[in-house]
Amino acid sequence: MKLMAFLNNPTSNLRTTTEGGTSSFLAIYDKVVLAVEKKLNPLSLSQMASLVADSLAPSDGTAAVAVLENLLEKDHIGSAGSLYLKSRLGLLQLNLLEKSGATPDVDASPVLLKIKEQLKANKAKLDESADVSTKEAAIVHSAHHLCGMKYRKAVGPPEAFYAEAIEYLHYTSIEKIPNAYELATDLSLAALTGDGVYNLGQVVTSTPLLGVALPGTDNEYLLELLQAMAAGHVADFNALSSKYASKIQAEPSLMHRRVAVQEKMTLLALVTMIWEQPASERTWKFDAIRERLLLGASDDVEMLVMRALSLHLIEGSLDQVSEELQVTWVMPRVLTKEQMSSMSSRFGEWAVKVSNTRDYMSENTQSLFA
Repeated sequence: MKLMAFLNNPTSNLRTTTEGGTSSFLAIYDKVVLAVEKKLNPLSLSQMASLVADSLAPSDGTAAVAVLENLLEKDHIGSAGSLYLKSRLGLLQLNLLEKSGATPDVDASPVLLKIKEQLKANKAKLDESADVSTKEAAIVHSAHHLCGMKYRKAVGPPEAFYAEAIEYLHYTSIEKIPNAYELATDLSLAALTGDGVYNLGQVVTSTPLLGVALPGTDNEYLLELLQAMAAGHVADFNALSSKYASKIQAEPSLMHRRVAVQEKMTLLALVTMIWEQPASERTWKFDAIRERLLLGASDDVEMLVMRALSLHLIEGSLDQVSEELQVTWVMPRVLTKEQMSSMSSRFGEWAVKVSNTRDYMSENTQSLFA
């Protein structure tokens, strides 16, 4: 463990080269770490190799890759060590590819294709793991999803990046996240623009990263937009969109997906509208929906509702003649603090109704059998 800490926090002298031009960081690894490698925990050895490779990458990418590939060839590295090394190797290669300025085209890049296949193979092995609660399992899963995030950031789509990021945060504490601000920004954009990403409470409420990394920064507006969208507040979202118009226009991903983002806001407002009503009230007039969602007279409420039904955000039926929507089910989701407060109040109301019903049944049962 002392050796790991030493490699993880090297002095400036350790990062310099020796008189012969060899990296002293690599020299320590070759002469000290590899000399006792079979006595070390395989995953710890793999982590040390990754630290050495990361230190070499800025000046010698080929040597950095070689460190990881050479260790992967050894039999005693074990399953956890091998999975970790493959993930770190993929991440290293993605960083080197980004540094080269090459276009991230999977079909045209053998490196990207290999990383894609390796991620798929690693996922299959990780899914087979019986115990994911150990510290070692968390380290391996974290490395896998970090590589997956980097890959999806390069090739897309945003919803795939979002899924990898949520998993990564599940296995990684905030203090161990490199470039937390960058990840918070990317995750916010993916949540706003990704297809099929509707459970925004998952990232706004359950994940503390955004609330830690974005407030007080230039990208705090992304958190505000997400909070309004997750709460289903169309008016707030529209006001924020106007307030931060220049920032939004300067963000290509938001401009490219602006129609989809607005649709997502409207759909989540519909879900919130339905969720707020008690279970006994499950029928809505189109005019009420149009008013609540701030839709114009020309907006097609029927098409919006059909879209929500097709996405399985709600279940129910439409009456086109009477222009009514009847809902039997609404998408479960992680709630915001405001929504949890509302739910608490509704539980209180429900408890009162149950108590009244019990008292009524008790009184009338006695009279029936008197």
